[in-house]
Amino acid sequence: MTRQEILNELQKVISPYTTNKEMLAQINEDTDLLKDLKINSANLVDIIIDAEAKYDIEIDYDEADKMMNVGSCIDVISEKIGQKQ
Repeated sequence: MTRQEILNELQKVISPYTTNKEMLAQINEDTDLLKDLKINSANLVDIIIDAEAKYDIEIDYDEADKMMNVGSCIDVISEKIGQKQ
């Protein structure tokens, strides 16, 4: 999967958890989940769980801790997908 494909899928995963739909439409790798998308920490956990289910991967605590912006989420997901193959 390319970074853009993961970004497009991640946008769908994040959608139910943000009220800032305008910012979600302009999502990029620099988008901060907490500040830009106004996602609270509890919903951040839900997003990680949804991403695990979507990509059939496991994200550990240290990796989850890195997932503060979209680019770092893509990094973690693409690394995990690569390990599966």
